[in-house]
Amino acid sequence: MKKTFDELIAKLKDVPMKKVAVACAQDSAVLEAVKAAKDRGIADAILVGDEAKIKDVAASIKMDIGDFEIIHYADDYEAALAAVKLVHDGNADMYMKGLIDTRAFLKSVLDREVGLRTGAALSHVCVFDVDGVDQLLFLTDVAFIPYPTLEDKINIIKNTLVITEACGLTNPKVAPLAAVEVVNPKMPCTVEAAELKRMSKDGEISGCVIDGPLSLDLAIDPEAAIHKGATDRDIQGDADILLFPDLHSGNLVYKALVHTAKVKNGNILTGTKAPVILTSRSDECECKINSIALGAVVADAMKKAAAVK
Repeated sequence: MKKTFDELIAKLKDVPMKKVAVACAQDSAVLEAVKAAKDRGIADAILVGDEAKIKDVAASIKMDIGDFEIIHYADDYEAALAAVKLVHDGNADMYMKGLIDTRAFLKSVLDREVGLRTGAALSHVCVFDVDGVDQLLFLTDVAFIPYPTLEDKINIIKNTLVITEACGLTNPKVAPLAAVEVVNPKMPCTVEAAELKRMSKDGEISGCVIDGPLSLDLAIDPEAAIHKGATDRDIQGDADILLFPDLHSGNLVYKALVHTAKVKNGNILTGTKAPVILTSRSDECECKINSIALGAVVADAMKKAAAVK
């Protein structure tokens, strides 16, 4: 039975409501998203930024902001540091980008004193519920690492496994993607895909099944495996994680899905001490709400894991 994004959101009904700290919350799309998330019981929010601007933006979209805590900082970067510190200190569960430059936002994430760095490399995961595909798809990395090395790809896989586990998926299937399904020395991504597969077989990468190189059709379409005579592969159209050879290919697939297919999706930055919600200004409100929900699911799983330790 197919897992859906709605099932992820439903998981939140049985856990304490999480809280998201928003850096530079004076953004209409973000305010709409946090209001909807609170109304749906997904997460509460602390709004950090220029208080007058936050209230003006809220008024412009006819939003009652009285139920939200607002912390005033006129300077954008000071607001970001204050917001990320709330998460660092345990006063909020996740961190979200508002109306602030992405570079400055990421700088606050990596701040040595109040940030959320773990020492691990950061990467980005997009979770898609695509009409016509039998499983949730975890796309990575489509927004952060332009040209991942083999070492980067290993870290990306490990980061993504934290997300899949939080979403209730065990031993996911990872497809390192390429234009072809065979190793071609002139195509380095196929060589690296084969190495990732070997590392999985030898137990150097655990907690998942890796099969590559794989074309996109073999990764997500069971019929393609039959037509191409690839029924001996570990992945036959049932990949859970799509590992892209570079940011360009990942971003193109992401936008093609968003703009041409019937989907629900949410995005999250990984490799941090707590979930970081990094969406594009062009992402629709529903994507932002879903991203908050995904962050809440991951935050709950991370807290439970920390309690066990």
